[in-house]
Amino acid sequence: MEVLTLSQVSKSFGTKKVVEDLNLNLEEHKIFGFVGQNGAGKTTTMKMILGLLRPDRGEIFVNGQKVCFGQTGTSQSIGYLPDVPEFYGFMTPREYLELCGKMAGMPVEKRRDKVEELLHLVGLFDSNKRIQGFSRGMKQRLGIAQALLGDPVLLLCDEPTSALDPLGRKEILDILSDVKKHTTVLFSTHILSDVERICDEIAFLHKGRIALQGTIEEVKGMGKNKGSEIEVEFYQEQEADEFSAYFSRGRKKQERVLHFENQEKQNMFKMMQYLTEHQVAVQRMEVSEPTLEDLFLEVIGK
Repeated sequence: MEVLTLSQVSKSFGTKKVVEDLNLNLEEHKIFGFVGQNGAGKTTTMKMILGLLRPDRGEIFVNGQKVCFGQTGTSQSIGYLPDVPEFYGFMTPREYLELCGKMAGMPVEKRRDKVEELLHLVGLFDSNKRIQGFSRGMKQRLGIAQALLGDPVLLLCDEPTSALDPLGRKEILDILSDVKKHTTVLFSTHILSDVERICDEIAFLHKGRIALQGTIEEVKGMGKNKGSEIEVEFYQEQEADEFSAYFSRGRKKQERVLHFENQEKQNMFKMMQYLTEHQVAVQRMEVSEPTLEDLFLEVIGK
């Protein structure tokens, strides 16, 4: 089932086109990474999904219902975590979530049960600390709990791991991985390692357009360098030269180190076969796959 659909969505501010002919489909219980440089149009797209900005052209549907600017019908199906969430600092996390549930009209028993459940989920159950004393990571975790309070079918997270230390990033990513059992997650980021770790699908947004879209493996296969990179370090330079003569596509990085780009996997097996048959020992043989960083730099022309 499709939870989110964007069809030919465009948005400009004055003469500047921020989003242009954007098409996107998200299925339920998936984590979708929205990748792009600052200013690529990620936050603008999220605000249109929330109904906070009016598209110049195109349509957006959340859970089959059309998003209309300024109306809250579809917003009831969406949870939102901004890049810098704000809270009442004098409250504890439990008090704050209780207030949010009360303002949303949740019945008392349901509200209390949901608050306890979410505090467990984000690791704040035992925290009676005032929010004003929270770290950035703790505030992000509380923000996720607030966004999930109404059991949304779609969770939007705008740069949820930016400015966090490695432990804080891990905690947020673990939470997002866990919540996809209950909802669909769309999160924007420029941290590519986060995308590779938890995303089912990704889209590269460049200058307001989707440049590449698909699963991690599908997207990696769309780049110019689709094969593996193989690097072999020999004990003797003569052995490196003989190997290079047999496998002519290699280039010398050092006297005894050969580097092969864009190699199919069967070539690696042929290389290993050669080394075995000729009884050549090597110091190391490393194989690396194309990375999202390589592909991202290719997309933006760097």
